[in-house]
Amino acid sequence: MDSAASNHSKDQHILVIRLSAMGDVAMTVPVISVLVNKYPDVVITVLTRSFFFPLFSHLPNVRLYEADIEGVHSGVLGLGTLAKELRDEEIDVVADLHDVLRSNILKSVFYLYGIPCEQIDKGRSEKKALTRENNKVFKPVKSTHQRYADVFEKLGYPIDLEDYIVPPRRPLLPHIHEVTGKQSQKWLGVAPFAQHKSKTYPEDLMEKVIQQLTEKGNIKVLLFGGGKKEKEQLEQWESKFDNCVSIVGKLRFTEELSLISNLDAMLSMDSGNAHMAATYGIPVISVWGVTHPYTGFKAFNQPLENCILPDLEKYPRIPTSVYGNKVPEGYEDVMRSIPPEKIVDKVLEIL
Repeated sequence: MDSAASNHSKDQHILVIRLSAMGDVAMTVPVISVLVNKYPDVVITVLTRSFFFPLFSHLPNVRLYEADIEGVHSGVLGLGTLAKELRDEEIDVVADLHDVLRSNILKSVFYLYGIPCEQIDKGRSEKKALTRENNKVFKPVKSTHQRYADVFEKLGYPIDLEDYIVPPRRPLLPHIHEVTGKQSQKWLGVAPFAQHKSKTYPEDLMEKVIQQLTEKGNIKVLLFGGGKKEKEQLEQWESKFDNCVSIVGKLRFTEELSLISNLDAMLSMDSGNAHMAATYGIPVISVWGVTHPYTGFKAFNQPLENCILPDLEKYPRIPTSVYGNKVPEGYEDVMRSIPPEKIVDKVLEIL
């Protein structure tokens, strides 16, 4: 360990690098929260995309720095400029929670500046053993949250994720109520989409889930998503069912976070919305396809029994990949082995 890193005689300034994707960035929030609570004299600068800034707005001693990787910070020269800008912010050490080509270029420049850098161990060999077809080692690997925490320990800042304190719910601004209506029913967030089709519950089955839940009368379903095609699908469900509201395109990201923090539960795929809800201690029911909670991406502090899985006897090769980008022949419809009633029952149990 770098001796300067382990010496807390001066308040250190830690740069945290995590550029994308939404879920991975959201997973850093509980970890950084524990860090700033345990070490209140440390200043954190998070280097990420500006869109993600609201995720961190409730954390003390956390600054945000935009990685404009499509613009002024693009390419090797742009990353060199970025590293110089960050050096001028007087950072002492770097926690690279991403370990991609961009962050490795930054690491090389920081090395020339004499700034120590520690990187995430992504556990590639354990994940490979978990996802391979033959001689599969079917046991949980270390969580991504713990992998993030390990980086801070290497820098001289050990933390215990058990110390996480759930932040207070964000205030609901009047505009949010204009979209959702008043909160007289249980609020269930439903985020039915994911990056890959292999991680998305089929639309015809999800429609049955939404129908059964909205017919209860005491539940209001709030639909989360993004993109043109998703927006159209969610608006279709909104018009088809009572007690169902699509919020896509109606709220800014900060308002969405406020809404998520006030939910009674979130039904999500293996995707970013699960991680955002978990930050606020909201119960998360997650539906999994060809991926699996054992890969380390389960939402923070959520019990395994809230993860709804396909029929693993019928589909023993699950997880087929970490991110859902590898679908073996015959595994295209693994989600259809999850009956809508199973999801509905779990939601009702939690609500």
